[in-house]
Amino acid sequence: MGKKRVAIVGAGASGLPAIRHALLYGFEPVCFECTEHVGGLWRYTPGGTNVHGHELSCVMKSTVINTSKEMTAFSDFPPPPEYANFMHNTKLWAYFQQYAEHFGLTNYIKFKHFVKQIQRNDNYDQTGQWKLTYLDADEKEHTEVFDAVLVATGHHAEPYYPKKWPGQDNFKGEVTHAHNYRDHRNFEDKVVAIVGVGNSGVDLAVELGRIAKQTYLVSRRGTWVFNRLVEHGMPFDIVLFRRFLLAIRNALPFAVTHKFMEMRLNWKFDHSLYGLKPEHGLFSAHPTVNDDLPNRLCNGTVVVKPNIKEFTKTGLTFEDGVTIEPVDHVILSTGYSLGFPIIENGELVPATNNEVTLYKYMYPPQLAKHNTLAIVGLIQPLGSIMPISELQVRVFYDVLSKSSSLPTEEGMQAEIDDKKREMAKQFVHSRRHTIQVDYASFMDELAEIIGCRPDIKKLALSDPFLALEVIFGPQSPYTYRINGPHSWEGARKAILGLQDRVRKGLAPGGGILRKKEEPSIVQKTSVYLAIIVLILAIWGFFF
Repeated sequence: MGKKRVAIVGAGASGLPAIRHALLYGFEPVCFECTEHVGGLWRYTPGGTNVHGHELSCVMKSTVINTSKEMTAFSDFPPPPEYANFMHNTKLWAYFQQYAEHFGLTNYIKFKHFVKQIQRNDNYDQTGQWKLTYLDADEKEHTEVFDAVLVATGHHAEPYYPKKWPGQDNFKGEVTHAHNYRDHRNFEDKVVAIVGVGNSGVDLAVELGRIAKQTYLVSRRGTWVFNRLVEHGMPFDIVLFRRFLLAIRNALPFAVTHKFMEMRLNWKFDHSLYGLKPEHGLFSAHPTVNDDLPNRLCNGTVVVKPNIKEFTKTGLTFEDGVTIEPVDHVILSTGYSLGFPIIENGELVPATNNEVTLYKYMYPPQLAKHNTLAIVGLIQPLGSIMPISELQVRVFYDVLSKSSSLPTEEGMQAEIDDKKREMAKQFVHSRRHTIQVDYASFMDELAEIIGCRPDIKKLALSDPFLALEVIFGPQSPYTYRINGPHSWEGARKAILGLQDRVRKGLAPGGGILRKKEEPSIVQKTSVYLAIIVLILAIWGFFF
């Protein structure tokens, strides 16, 4: 009997590790990519790419990633040390190309192949097989049967347009979606209003605030703003996502960590003073990551306004009663609509109001008998999506190879219902928070399924210094390759060398950067032990 064949839809940030791990697990991957390149939306295309009537998403020309390179990396392939910590999109795309070349992934990609439909095969009940209908590079239609399917198409495909405001149809200016924005050209000396304060909306406001005549940032409920850089100029995710901090956060009452983090953010950027403080708490909505917004607000090139009340023929009236005229261009940065029309005409995985019913945001529970189809990368964390989608891929293949097992349909549905209740309690009810996950907790959650969560007790006996780094250092993707299936012998070196690569990324051009003296093992261990004693003392005092 030959290898099981797995169809992978998309060769982007989730599709590439899907090919890589299919090979590791002994499956035969066949990846369908509708463009001529890897990297998905991270490949900047000035004029956009239209495939069979679909205008594909891509980053804008100036986009820089919101998560640091080490916390965004694939777990067995660290980015080049000389790359900046927050890579420009061209560097991230280069990293994808390096990953694909290093592991020979392009040999398994069918470029310019467009998947039209994925359906259960006639013998699905017995075999779990799927039937794919696709167009090849010559526009010829084919149908093939596969043993399993991974959908890695991302969730930035269908731009969401809110219900029209009164007077919008009579507006003489332009109304477009951020989905269509590529660069600042043709916005010089224009008055622009950007609707939405997510990452894309704020990035747009900051960019256009430098060249437009005036830029307005329209917000319905405000937002909490994170900086990419925190203490000592270190990346926020390097500092924030650490196992000992997660343990402290879980031990303390929610309100305590909530207020502490808000205090920290307001210490650097008073959200009330700048007109962005939301009524909801920090952990009740997805925050925005941007370092430049305070400067744009402070110099007046970006002005925050409340939600739009109505359009006039040449301008906008806001809910505070202020009318601004003229306004040349309104850009809707209002997000995207989830949907999977290629999977059984959208009926298998419906997405009503952006809400999906998937176990671990991957598996349709009604298919629990076989678990041969999954969606990867359908999450929105504070942190990078890439390590999570890679771990989802590992779960998929481990289950497919019968090395791990998943709950029954009833068990899956029960967990999905529990998560939805938790989401409803914590997050503002909106289309934006239906696939929200906590990076640190969810990574461990997935790792538990296949047994690759770091075994701290075992590690403490075999390699105590590495154990201390795993506990007190960043919760990087490499920590999930120490043990478990397809562990990586380079994981230890990647973990212990992480801080050095971060420092190199702080000044990628060289300049007058002076090498920081690396603490010795004894010094590091002493610090870690002191932290442990302090934590135990605090725990004993309060609990």
